[in-house]
Amino acid sequence: AAMSRKGLKLLVDSLTRSAKHFNKSEVECLINLFDTLVARSSSQFAGAGFDRTVFRDTLHSAFGMTDDVVLDRVFSTFDRSNDGCITVVEWVEGLAVLLRGTLEEKMKYCFAVYDLNGDGYISREEMFQMLKNSLLIQPADEEPDEGVKDLVDLVLKKMASTYLLVPFLLQDYDHDGKLSFADFEKAVREEKLLLEAFGPCLPDIK
Repeated sequence: AAMSRKGLKLLVDSLTRSAKHFNKSEVECLINLFDTLVARSSSQFAGAGFDRTVFRDTLHSAFGMTDDVVLDRVFSTFDRSNDGCITVVEWVEGLAVLLRGTLEEKMKYCFAVYDLNGDGYISREEMFQMLKNSLLIQPADEEPDEGVKDLVDLVLKKMASTYLLVPFLLQDYDHDGKLSFADFEKAVREEKLLLEAFGPCLPDIK
């Protein structure tokens, strides 16, 4: 929808404060891109935002993200109001974390992407689903799922092993294969490569 010059200035100022990783000119560019994407979207949101399809296409073309499960989860982390529509505020603030977030912000974002059912834990089943969709499986493999299960066990062992000296942080007391955010955070702080342990959900440096 058309916006007055004063309204646009207020929006830019507000988003520059809330997104914090972008300057004013960058926020203006992202708002312009948002308007372009809204024009490309279906009209069901009356110009307030764009839908999942446009979002996925944009992340695919801009960042080469192709995993359907990951893209759906990234959409869910952006769509904080859970209404199926990405608003301008959700767009700019979501990109601020995706592109320039601190390690803390990216840990929370990645954990939310991997926590498929939103219960505050990454279960063994969720790990399996994420890894199964992100790994390349050779056609000749007779039991491709076994390889994924082995990888899940390996990641769980790696993440759990960091808590042997601090059991109060370890949520997986009964070894049921669940990781809490505290588990995930501790492991990532010790080995940053584990940030995207269950699938690529951040753009690469390029």
